[in-house]
Amino acid sequence: MSDTQYIYAVARIRVKEKSLLSDADVRSMAAMKSVREVLAFLSDRGWGNGETDQTGDDMLADEEAKTAALMKELKVDPKIFDVLAYPQLYHNLKAAIKENISSDTPDHLYYAVDGYGEKEMRRIVAEKDWKALPEHMQEAAARAFDVMLTNQDGQRCDVIIDRACLDASIRAGRKSGSALLREYEESTTAVTDIKIAVRAQRTGKDQSFLKEALAPCQQLNVRAMAEAAAKDEASLMEYLEGHGFAEAAEAMKDSPSAFERWCDNRVIDTIMPQKTNSVSADPVVAFYLARENEIRTVRIILTAIANGFTEDDILERVRKMYG
Repeated sequence: MSDTQYIYAVARIRVKEKSLLSDADVRSMAAMKSVREVLAFLSDRGWGNGETDQTGDDMLADEEAKTAALMKELKVDPKIFDVLAYPQLYHNLKAAIKENISSDTPDHLYYAVDGYGEKEMRRIVAEKDWKALPEHMQEAAARAFDVMLTNQDGQRCDVIIDRACLDASIRAGRKSGSALLREYEESTTAVTDIKIAVRAQRTGKDQSFLKEALAPCQQLNVRAMAEAAAKDEASLMEYLEGHGFAEAAEAMKDSPSAFERWCDNRVIDTIMPQKTNSVSADPVVAFYLARENEIRTVRIILTAIANGFTEDDILERVRKMYG
């Protein structure tokens, strides 16, 4: 993309940013008493297709489609979005392996990933055609399949595939030429590593598990964190507090949902500087990530209201907005 196209794309994004949900909008939705009230609120702000009987799932699908269409229109390098789709790609692999060997129905539907959706991934796994996968997936796919086939060890299958996804995302971010994508993948990996360490410590996992599960990144010394997590919660807290993650430790003390919220907010903080950047495609990528975040937040709110959560419960779960 040329400098002129960057200028045009960023100008379009600056206009679009004005329509993003704000933290105040999120608080307003959290106080609403019904799903229908939230959907009407969003419809008034241009969400969905304008039909009054639209379901929440359909409205969110429409918003995802609108964002994808905008990215295509602005002609951002599609390789950037290929990297951002790695979690969905690796999820499809995981689902296909488990379904093939255990005959279980996947926990979630397959994602629509070009060339690697439900039909294609099922075929690849059924035929063990690992070379049909992107190179960064091939070794992990073969290892995870063998683990499931030999031991029916679904957890280790998850660890192998999830670790491969993190490693591939870090490498791709560093090679992308996008400063934002590089920083985003580093931050995402660090946050995911912390989640893994916290859950491993609370379920009594040893260092060998952590060594296999944690992905090296610039923001963390994963070996030192693994050693701390293998000792006890106090040691893990001490490590986090002493290495720039005191807020994570504080959120852990508060509640599981507060910790999950901190994890997502930490990643959103990564994209905030793009509001003043106008000389690259990074503000466009930041908008895309911001849209993913607000759609995810609306889904949390709709689900919580449908299940009778209180306003305080919802506010504990919602994420920081970019708007």
